[in-house]
Amino acid sequence: MPREFTRSTRVAEQLRRELGELLRSAVKDPRAQGATLTDVEVSKDISHARVYFSQLDDTPEQVKETEAALNRAAGYLRRELGQVMRMRHVPELKFVHDRSVAEGMRMDALIDAARRRDREQGDGEAD
Repeated sequence: MPREFTRSTRVAEQLRRELGELLRSAVKDPRAQGATLTDVEVSKDISHARVYFSQLDDTPEQVKETEAALNRAAGYLRRELGQVMRMRHVPELKFVHDRSVAEGMRMDALIDAARRRDREQGDGEAD
């Protein structure tokens, strides 16, 4: 019977949980404080992990600063993960901004604007 989840999927989920806790408690850089982890993708050999984050202040300058701060703290986070997780090798961490949250909010705004415009046009045609 095949396994329901692969090892890389289980490791990715555990990394997401542990990294989220470490970002809240151990990372003191204020530029990294507003980041929320959305997903972690781990390579099949578990040597690399791409960690996706989002934040409320989504300006390009702020995103670059946060990404740089997180990537600068990657070595420290990796060492801390090695102490918390029971793994021989902790994957190298690469933090990447997740644009899906901002894109979703933009799409919601476009849909709301289109509905509002349709209602206004519908009210004008009924007269």
